[in-house]
Amino acid sequence: MSLKSLTPEAARDLMDKGAVLIDIRASNEYVREHIQQSRHLPMEQLAAQHVDLADTNAVIFYCRSGNRTQMQAQTLSNCTSCDTYILEGGLDAWKKAGLPIVADHSQPLELQRQVQITAGAIIVLGAILGATVSPKFHVLSGFVGVGLMFAGITGYCGMARLLMKMPWNQRAVQA
Repeated sequence: MSLKSLTPEAARDLMDKGAVLIDIRASNEYVREHIQQSRHLPMEQLAAQHVDLADTNAVIFYCRSGNRTQMQAQTLSNCTSCDTYILEGGLDAWKKAGLPIVADHSQPLELQRQVQITAGAIIVLGAILGATVSPKFHVLSGFVGVGLMFAGITGYCGMARLLMKMPWNQRAVQA
């Protein structure tokens, strides 16, 4: 199922008429940056608890780029009996349109980005050390690659679990 999409400007106009804007991203993403008048209901909560949004005349869902929202269109459309929309281009498009956001860059980067940065750094380090010190260091890059494949197949990412325990991420967990 495909939900109707709205440009940021059209979404803003609809919000002025009473539509509710809902951010479906994870909490650590929301605390770092979100649209000023949005309500936070993570996708996991919407899917697991079947939150009923019937008390509104229209709902607009968004994520960072619009991709996650589009992929979850069927689940999102079941959350409400009113008009349901997707913010075209998500938060990125909203910012590009110059519309107001709340940003707290003292919050840590989103966990997925932390995993990507860490995995990439370890792979590059393994490749450099493997080329300059000992070929045995290539095992480090291979180990991270296998870990990423395992995470993709099973949905369990050990690196993400480890990064969640880091002190800089504890603020976001408590927020």
